[in-house]
Amino acid sequence: MELSVNVDHIATLREARKEEFPDPLYAAVEAELGGADGITVHLRGDRRHIKERDLKLLRGVVKTVLNLEMASTHEMAEIAVDVKPDRITLVPESPGEVTTQGGLNLLNLKEDLKVFISNLKEKGMKVGIFLDPDIEQIKEAARIGAQYIEINTNEYSRLKVYKDELIRIARVAKAARREGLVVHAGHGINYRNAIPLLTVTEITSYSIGFAIIARAVFVGLRQATQEMVAIIRGRR
Repeated sequence: MELSVNVDHIATLREARKEEFPDPLYAAVEAELGGADGITVHLRGDRRHIKERDLKLLRGVVKTVLNLEMASTHEMAEIAVDVKPDRITLVPESPGEVTTQGGLNLLNLKEDLKVFISNLKEKGMKVGIFLDPDIEQIKEAARIGAQYIEINTNEYSRLKVYKDELIRIARVAKAARREGLVVHAGHGINYRNAIPLLTVTEITSYSIGFAIIARAVFVGLRQATQEMVAIIRGRR
């Protein structure tokens, strides 16, 4: 079981005052020292938090797996090819959204992402897609050549009673494995609601940001990461 720590919110704090600190670079180092298996950043079109500078420096510093979340645009593809993160997770973007609102809707896209994904894979990067827990979306992801999916757990994270949504996630995770896709999960996962998700054994990696950064305000990022690592690996 792996944990990728999203350090976007460190950049958000920096941009709140337009300072040079806190630096996502140092956050990545602390997260890795805390046991993170990877670092995730989302380079948005509006550059509201992570910048190209951050991404390029992270590529030289991250010792584990660098995961770039990005929209499926020509601009982002060029940046990805230049920087060469280990993984690329394609996500939707909407102007003015506080955070990603839902998974990429592959069934309603005007363009076919098959060539887009193939070009990135040819450059040596693994490509996945952030999707809502829907089996038809999973089938389409497999058809267009995605290597993994990240199940959107936003709806799950908003519930006080998880059972029905957990069943839906488990069903989709099993379907994804049957399609040959590796299964990740992320969005809204925290130190409490991560525990029931561990019963879905098809999920092999979690992308978690806000909960860890919020916890780090009180205990430091290294310890906050260690605590989450202990949870997802069943040590607490």
